[in-house]
Amino acid sequence: MDSTDFSHNNPALSVSELSQALKGVVENTFGDVRVRGEISGFKQAASGHIYFNLKDENAVLAAICWKGVSQRFAFKPEEGMEVICTGKLSTYPGRSSYQIIVEFMEPAGAGALLAMLEKRKAMFAAEGLFDAARKKQLPYLPRTIGIITSPTGAVIRDILHRLRERFPVEVLVWPVLVQGEGAKEQIAAAIHGFNAMETKPDLLIVARGGGSLEDLWAFNEEIVIRAVAASKIPLISAVGHETDTTLIDYVSDHRAPTPTAAAERAVPVRSELFALLNAYGERMKPQRILDPLTQKLDDWSERLKNALPQLLQVKTQQLATLSATLKPQLLLLNVTKMQSDVTRMGEKLNHAISLYQERLNTKLTQLSQLLASYSYEHTLKRGFALVRSAEGALVSSAALAKTQATLRLSFHDGSVTTNTGSKPSKKSEKKPTSQGSLF
Repeated sequence: MDSTDFSHNNPALSVSELSQALKGVVENTFGDVRVRGEISGFKQAASGHIYFNLKDENAVLAAICWKGVSQRFAFKPEEGMEVICTGKLSTYPGRSSYQIIVEFMEPAGAGALLAMLEKRKAMFAAEGLFDAARKKQLPYLPRTIGIITSPTGAVIRDILHRLRERFPVEVLVWPVLVQGEGAKEQIAAAIHGFNAMETKPDLLIVARGGGSLEDLWAFNEEIVIRAVAASKIPLISAVGHETDTTLIDYVSDHRAPTPTAAAERAVPVRSELFALLNAYGERMKPQRILDPLTQKLDDWSERLKNALPQLLQVKTQQLATLSATLKPQLLLLNVTKMQSDVTRMGEKLNHAISLYQERLNTKLTQLSQLLASYSYEHTLKRGFALVRSAEGALVSSAALAKTQATLRLSFHDGSVTTNTGSKPSKKSEKKPTSQGSLF
């Protein structure tokens, strides 16, 4: 049978029909699978669904996790994290690709969680959330303590028992999940809730018992760390056993190794306070206070009685020593030297004033001579004359002189009047604006 016969004997499938057939084969053949790989291309859509790739050194597998499923994870998936995903294989016809629909996700061993923990720790430390300077001082004797923990189990019982044993105070319990889905949101909401109360507790304790790294992971979540950092109420973290360490321990104002230790740090021992008060009461009795003070006063009085004569004797000796050093001859020498210095300085001052006056007189003479050389009278001596009209206005040009019937000529030794023979023009009746002429 040739290829032409073969193509006519098989019905033609649409692309959608073929894609649906492949989808059925993949889903029915593989069922549930567990796949280990590194998260890459992590993206959370606005719908809340998570899209990413699982990859190893040789292959890449597309993955999708629906919003309702991802909210149940005990940790937050992140780029580069190695995980194990459990789910069903399916296809996506829109891109002709196959993918895994993730129904459960877990870190690929404690190493992956520890790597993510160190990354978060470095981020919060760089922001200054772990700085000692921002930690608040715990109250010595709080009136009300807010406890955030699971309402069931040994932790809350141990804390309440220890508080009653040491110093009973008012306790407000905010029940929360301490692991699993919703734990981180409830813990953060409880911290914010206590801070929003009109009458706030004086101290908060966040506590849970020991467990694995995965069990305690809610106390490493960013939403919890930032809630603790924003708390206005001093906070003690008491999560896990003494060897367990979570990020809430670094950001809290005080870290207790166990929940019981948190209660011990929260309040003092009432019996010890009573004993201390009794001791203070004994010290406050009047006779016990006055007796030592009276004895001290007597001691000071006796010492004062002996000290005054001794002080007077010492001061007398000091005065005699100083008197011996004061000699009139020394004073006279100093006065004579000072008088000589004053006379010498006066002579220097008089000489300086004389020199200054001579310089001023010389400069004044030079300026006077220069002023005389610039005077127009000095110019007249060199054969020049100053020409004015009969009214005394200066005449500065020949054209203006022709308009005047009479001119008055000023020389260095006197003035003369001369007739020009010209008839006065109408213009000449106006006062000339020129400043005159020398010729």
